[in-house]
Amino acid sequence: MRWMWIDRVIELVPRTRLVAIKNVSLAEEHLHDHFAADIGRGLPATPVMPASLVVEGLAQTGGILVGHASGFAYNVVLAKVGKFELTRDVFPGATLRYTATAERFDDAGASIRGEVAMLDHARAAEGFVTIGSIELIFSHLNNSMVAGAGLENLPAHNFVFGESFKSLLRNSGFGEA
Repeated sequence: MRWMWIDRVIELVPRTRLVAIKNVSLAEEHLHDHFAADIGRGLPATPVMPASLVVEGLAQTGGILVGHASGFAYNVVLAKVGKFELTRDVFPGATLRYTATAERFDDAGASIRGEVAMLDHARAAEGFVTIGSIELIFSHLNNSMVAGAGLENLPAHNFVFGESFKSLLRNSGFGEA
């Protein structure tokens, strides 16, 4: 996984819940184009974190929970994004808190319910405010599935539990499994 949309894991209850945070920074290149200034129409730049990246942050959080549950024995893939709702825009300077809660684990994969809360540091007294929810389904790919589907050459960085996310867990004080 090349792009990481979480900065730190702050809570891990194995097979139950994982909580991670993301600090949104104006240094992130994608914010400069979303939404850029439109001089011709007199509109200033309004940097907003795209909702698809909020979904990705929740998916990465849930994927780590699913991968951790099996000791990272499987390639974990996001199979389905169910209902997703985001009620507020996310601007630079905010901190997002992603909470992934397991609803089901089995040999095929897992279903996760996710919640995103935002701390707007300009209104820090409000604390974290829930701004979104999501339903996610993850599947396990074992070696026979990969070989049978001609996927033997998929790069390891395509999977949620790649080395970067294992390092994130270690640096957050949770080890790998």
